[in-house]
Amino acid sequence: MRHFADLINALETTNKTNAKIDAIIDYLERAPDDDKVWFIALFTGKRPKRNVNTNYMKEWALEITKLPFWLFQESYSSVGDLGETLSLILPPPQEKIERSLSQWMNDIAGLKNKTDAEKKEFVLQSWNGLDYTERLIFNKLIGGSFRIGVSDKTLINALTKFSGQEPSTLMHSLMGKWIPDEVSFKELISAENVNPDNSKPYPFCLAYPLEKEIQELGKPEEWLTEYKWDGIRGQIIRRNDEVFIWSRGEELVTEQFPEITETVQAMNGNFVLDGEILAVKDSNVLNFNELQKRLNRKTLTKKMLSDIPIEVFAYDLLEWEGNDLREKPLYARRAMLEELLINENPENIKLSRSINFEDWEELAQVRENSRDINSEGLMLKHKNSAYHSGRKKGDWWKWKISPLTIDAVLIYAQKGSGRRSAYYTDYTFAVKNGDALVTIAKAYSGLTDKEIMEVSRFVTKNAIEKFGPVRTVKAELVFEIAFEGIGFSNRHKSGVALRFPRIVRWRKDKTVDEIDELEEIKKLIK
Repeated sequence: MRHFADLINALETTNKTNAKIDAIIDYLERAPDDDKVWFIALFTGKRPKRNVNTNYMKEWALEITKLPFWLFQESYSSVGDLGETLSLILPPPQEKIERSLSQWMNDIAGLKNKTDAEKKEFVLQSWNGLDYTERLIFNKLIGGSFRIGVSDKTLINALTKFSGQEPSTLMHSLMGKWIPDEVSFKELISAENVNPDNSKPYPFCLAYPLEKEIQELGKPEEWLTEYKWDGIRGQIIRRNDEVFIWSRGEELVTEQFPEITETVQAMNGNFVLDGEILAVKDSNVLNFNELQKRLNRKTLTKKMLSDIPIEVFAYDLLEWEGNDLREKPLYARRAMLEELLINENPENIKLSRSINFEDWEELAQVRENSRDINSEGLMLKHKNSAYHSGRKKGDWWKWKISPLTIDAVLIYAQKGSGRRSAYYTDYTFAVKNGDALVTIAKAYSGLTDKEIMEVSRFVTKNAIEKFGPVRTVKAELVFEIAFEGIGFSNRHKSGVALRFPRIVRWRKDKTVDEIDELEEIKKLIK
């Protein structure tokens, strides 16, 4: 655990990619193989389930420290992170526990069937044998909140440098359904005998935003153009009579789309499709908020399946009868995909529509009107392009329409975590509903460091109420909020939800009287 704590500390104290890669390689050179497997698991989101209630952890820490609850709450509000708060308030350890990362992970996983008393004994003994940084990591691991600011690309680059493997090989090896206790580091890093099951997906091919003039792409006839949809990008896999659906976030979502699973199960052949999972009714793509109603539910009722039917708009064919097609040109993969769908004619899997156009000016007009059909814009893919792992500039572009914007006022603020724990960086915004203000969005990004400090000073001086770590502030600061889409929602007081809200700019030139009206905002919903 000491080596892992050193790694986390090194990663948290730098924003330089090369320094992070060097820290990861240093850890890999020192750690035992079992720990390396768990390192990869944790850094790729394979966190253990939370087996200890974090409310109990707070109670146990207060028993040890004898702190009054109000002081703990003030500390928590100031720090902004529960695991860090617990690590800071606990007394120094009285002993030193020497266990490897893999031993800790096995012990934590073993708590699943323990009693609350046994869990308490384990946690208290652990706290008494770990220093501050180790405790912090332990708290996040046991509380199920372990996250680290290292991108998949940085991790793959570090593993590539350490192992000498190709990045695409490593990406392929790390994706899919593998269990840390059942695979060795050698198998994982060499991609040998990893994921022998049928569920293994491919790394997604991703597009760059188009940042140049469309005419610079050359001849229009060299490009396949499709609508860009706001759904769930997924790979649909059928191998040896088994069906799996993977999201781009590397989550297995098969059970969330039973009608797609049933359709694919009835098809012939072994294949891997790439496409967009969408809510589609009467041939119209529904707002993402409708699709969201079906996500992460334990039970899908017949009514929900009927009210929010699902279709897949298929983009690409990555594998056919065990053959990897990714290096074939797009036009060839597209032809095979079209043939497959014509032959099988699956009811709810359609070929993504290819947009015909004469010149770039005509396509620009198509793009401007794309929001009318709940599309985010256009995708442009060179017809000779391979299906790359990740992003490669030049082959695939996303040409999104400009985001929608509203003016809203800041009414709640909360401090951030980590390096931003001293500043208010978590903001809730409201718009006018008659004479009242109603919340419409939360946003965490878009301000400069200087602006964040200025807002924090305002919150400190103008806080009206406290609700735990949240501060109600005077409704004076107006911001322009951008978002990709909008839909009706029963989860918000305003009755609407914004898709990907973020701060565009601080409107110091406007007062709260000039923010947008809710009824006008609702008119944006298609």
